[in-house]
Amino acid sequence: MPTLPWTVPNTPPAGAEVHVFASRFETRSHWGALKFFLRTPGVWRQVGRAPGAYGATLRAQPLRRTFWTLSAWESPQALRAFARSGTHAPTSRGLAPRMKDAKYVTWTARSDDLPLDWAEAIRRLG
Repeated sequence: MPTLPWTVPNTPPAGAEVHVFASRFETRSHWGALKFFLRTPGVWRQVGRAPGAYGATLRAQPLRRTFWTLSAWESPQALRAFARSGTHAPTSRGLAPRMKDAKYVTWTARSDDLPLDWAEAIRRLG
């Protein structure tokens, strides 16, 4: 799984402020990477129907045990509701012990800037 394309569950209003979330995960082992990989489809389906989701993509380098997410949301509350519900909540709790490192960053952008640029997300994640 290299990069999943930018998926747009909901279209934001033109010129609206969107809340961006980016993450980088490195698993402790290849077994952890396989678990992450196998649980991705369920979370991806949840993103596709999440209220307030304006777009999302995922980049994976499973042999390097590294995964990145990049998404845009109507509000921080919409992102929180997604993260604490559905498939994502138990998946993130179940994978947490398998993580060697996890980084998160948020910022705001304009809806006219969607889809978001991976280079900017990676720069912000350091």
